[in-house]
Parts: sequence; structure tokens; C-alpha cells
Amino acid sequence: MENNTDESSPENNIFTTIAQGDLTEFKSILAQHKGNVNFFDENGMTALQHAAYKGCKDMVQLLLDRGADVNCGNHEYNYTALHFGALSGNSEVCKLLLDAGAKPQATNSVGRTAAQMAAFVGNHHTVATINNYIPRSELSYYAVSQGQQTVAHLPAQVVEPLHKFVLGVNIHPVRLALNLQHAPVLLDNAEKVTKVLEMLCKKEMTRGSETNEVMAFKYHYLAFIVSEIHKIRDVHKSSDQTEKNHDFVMIFSRKLLKPGKDGYSLDLMDVFLKDCVREFPYRECTIMHQMVKALTEKEPPPALSVIDCTINGQRGFVDSIPCCSTCAEEKPAKKCSKCKLVQYCDRECQRLHWFVHKKACNRELSAPVPASNVKPSIDAAELTAELQNLVAG
Repeated sequence: MENNTDESSPENNIFTTIAQGDLTEFKSILAQHKGNVNFFDENGMTALQHAAYKGCKDMVQLLLDRGADVNCGNHEYNYTALHFGALSGNSEVCKLLLDAGAKPQATNSVGRTAAQMAAFVGNHHTVATINNYIPRSELSYYAVSQGQQTVAHLPAQVVEPLHKFVLGVNIHPVRLALNLQHAPVLLDNAEKVTKVLEMLCKKEMTRGSETNEVMAFKYHYLAFIVSEIHKIRDVHKSSDQTEKNHDFVMIFSRKLLKPGKDGYSLDLMDVFLKDCVREFPYRECTIMHQMVKALTEKEPPPALSVIDCTINGQRGFVDSIPCCSTCAEEKPAKKCSKCKLVQYCDRECQRLHWFVHKKACNRELSAPVPASNVKPSIDAAELTAELQNLVAG
């Protein structure tokens, strides 16, 4: 660890370079410094903490590649690199830090974790990224035979795609189906994947004081989705149909995205997801009681909303964020080429949703964007109240 007083030294200049976001100069300075990169500025912050706060993924990666200690720092208020990454709002930076061993439960001087600080400033995607994180080793354990077990629970080639699948923040069923389509090895080994997810669920519920009900339910939820899509694909494969291999996603999407009698409510999705909640085996745990209470209200919210809040946390306030009409991915890149109002991630999402949208496309030319396609905003008074509540703890 170094604290440099020479203003012209490469170690000192690197802090200015990070602040300026000059990646080329950063690489040059780092190349000149052959020693330890865990040096500090005058405030006790490391270069890694600066890069994390800047939200620069490339700089963070380069420092980690050079051996930067992800949990190192002498910050006055005990902020870690993960705290700074969370405040930057860059989820990819947070994942890099977590992969490198950052401690998500580390608190600053006022007892806040990185996820709590991210929630405080409204970086909800970052909150979900941190809270959904598990080390790859949690899954690779099941790819090795244990004790008298002669065959591993998972083939080795399944570990990486399953890890990516579990880390996903968007838990919309159609998005998960698309993720499975892009990782066919998971469906090819669906029974093994489902079993491991169920084992992980049980593991999280039997950790004693470290029990994680949220992750336990997420494992159960993912296992439920994988099992359902696997059934649909198997039925589709065994039939004499000649459709393309990915049409099981279309079948699944049509099942869930079909509007109810009011032309808006997704009743079939609600029934499907309520079945998932009903099958969660740990019926006496806190989150089960919370979900059941929400779902049995006189006018209950959509089941997907209840499950998303359970897994990813409540959003106290958000800006108006456009979402894909098919899979709810935030900030979709495309719009319907005809009405220019409904938004999608890509052509595949548009194709999956067309059976719903085609009836309304012409009408929407003169109508506002449906509320379901934009996440709600709140006024300044609500924002102030929310911030006060967060400060009050």
C-alpha cells in the first residue's frame, strides 16, 4: 500500500486520469507502474475506489487484473469499492467487484451496505445486481462428485450458463424463456438444473442465522420456470410440427401474454405465477406470508409485481423508465415501426408480442402509450418523503 506525496508521480497522476475518464492515459500510467496498485490518495481512497465511483468498467477491470485488493481502503467513512460502485449506478462494475471477492455485507460508518446506499440514491438495478449475486463456486460445487456420489449433479459445461441465468435481475417469465433459448444447454439438462436449483433453495433455507429467504425463493422460482419451459419444449419436439426450434418460446409467451377479458390484465400469467408461489415448500417463512398477504388483498397487485418486489426489493421511487412490452427489460432499444409507441428489446420481442399488439397498433397512433409500458413516476413531495424515511432508517 502506498500513499504518494510526489504530485508528478504516475501513481498520483492516475487519480486525475480516472476523474477525467481518460482510459488511454490510464493504461499508459498503469503500464509504467510495475508495483502494487493499492495506493491511496490524500483521502484514503484507492485507485480502484475512484474507478468504481466513476463507473468505469474498463478501469476497474484493469486494476483488478493487476491485483488490486477489492476490499482495501482507508476511507474516512468506511466506504468500500463496492459502495462506490453501487453509488455510480453501474451494475457491471458491481458485478466485477463481487466476482473479485467484494463483501456485499460490509457497512460504512452509518451502518449501510452497498445495496442500501444504492437504494438511497435510486440505483435500483444496482441494488438487484448486488442482492441477486452468488459466487460461481456455489454452482461449480455441484459439477464435482462429492463423497460416495459417483456422478456429479451438473455437467461442467452447465455451470457458466447457469450462473449467468441465476444472476439475472429481470425475472419476467418471457425474459427467462428467452435467456433459456440463448443457452440451450440448460434445457438439454433441465432435470439436473431444476434439481440443483431446488437443492440450492433448501441450502439457503437451512443456513441457520444466515438463512436467505429471498434467494431461496428465487431458486424455487427459476426451477419452476425451467421445468415449465422444458415441458413445453418436450411436447413441441415430440409432435409432428415443423416450426423452428425456438417456437417453444412463442408457445410459452402466448400463454402468458394473452390479455384477459378486459383487454389488459394478464390473467393467465397471474394464475401461472400464483401456482409458483403456492408450490414454494417453506410455507411458514416470512416472505411466503408477505406474498400470500399481498396476493389475497381485495384488489391485489399483479403476481409478477409481488414476485419481483420479493426478489429484487421494493422501489420507493423511480423515474419514468420505458420497458419492453414483451419481457419488461428496461430501456428497450426498438419501437414498433408502425405506431412508434410500444417499445421492444429487439425484433424477437416484437415478434412474440405481435399477436397482442396488432389489434391495437392502428388505434395507438392517436392514443397515449399504455401505462403498462412505462414504470410510474412520483412527484417531488413523495421523493422528499421517501428520502426522509431512508435517512431515518
